[in-house]
Amino acid sequence: MVKRSVLTHRVFTGISRRHLACLVEELAGQWQAGVEGRRHAARGGSRRRAAGAGARHQLVFVDRLTATLIHLPHAVLALVYGVDRSTITRAIGEIRTLLAERGCAVPDTPGLRLRTLPDVFAYAQAEGVELRLDATEIQVRRPPAGRGGRRAFVSGKKKQNTMKASVIADHQGRTLWVDALRPGRMHDATAARNEGIGICFRRYRNVEVLLDDGYLGLRRDHPGQAVTPPRKGNKISPPEVLEARRRARHRHSSKRITVEHALADHKRWKQLTRWTRRRDRLPATYQAIAGLVSDRTIEA
Repeated sequence: MVKRSVLTHRVFTGISRRHLACLVEELAGQWQAGVEGRRHAARGGSRRRAAGAGARHQLVFVDRLTATLIHLPHAVLALVYGVDRSTITRAIGEIRTLLAERGCAVPDTPGLRLRTLPDVFAYAQAEGVELRLDATEIQVRRPPAGRGGRRAFVSGKKKQNTMKASVIADHQGRTLWVDALRPGRMHDATAARNEGIGICFRRYRNVEVLLDDGYLGLRRDHPGQAVTPPRKGNKISPPEVLEARRRARHRHSSKRITVEHALADHKRWKQLTRWTRRRDRLPATYQAIAGLVSDRTIEA
């Protein structure tokens, strides 16, 4: 067996050992509470033996967290840790949920995390932050033939089976929020509306969100808050008008580019370049990765 401490190196997990220690301190209590809750439900009441009695976990919490972060097949991890493959799969499912529920870190405010879209808008209004919203697509496996809803995953842009993630970042490209992911065929603006962005715009009137041309419907519904680039000039427009609009679009793109940098940070994780596992596990995985990426705002 490989020495387990070796697997905590950044080469395997993608994060520093200091970051890993902070995650252990933050999530160990939640994991233990979940374990005790499941045991209480299985027993139908309180425990009958003293604390510490009974079988021990083959994988302690640190090993479960490390296994979740490592990008290796479950069978390989099972061989490394000396346990059954099903133990690895179950452990990863537990820890992935905990990581996804953490939310995203708030810049310069350790301990505070943003988990919902209203949280992000409330933070932006309180701190005067101008938000950037964009969507990205991750290629997924095609649904089996004969199953309903296959066309919903076919992206009109990529001509592939994808799932779409909407991401909000600030002016420095720091991730603040990721949605629950939608089928790739859904329009960007529709995905944002389904997450309740219209309600957030009406509740937080001072928040501005920079968008691209794919969100023109939001600009129409929420003028002054949903900010998209100026429309391109047509062929009959005077040269000075064309040049003015070109410069305005360039300025808008220069300010909005930070959300593209945030998406690039997410895609550096190999799992998000092409998702080959079950589609229903991708949202939690993406949210977990976004939370880990956002932790850099605290470490910086």
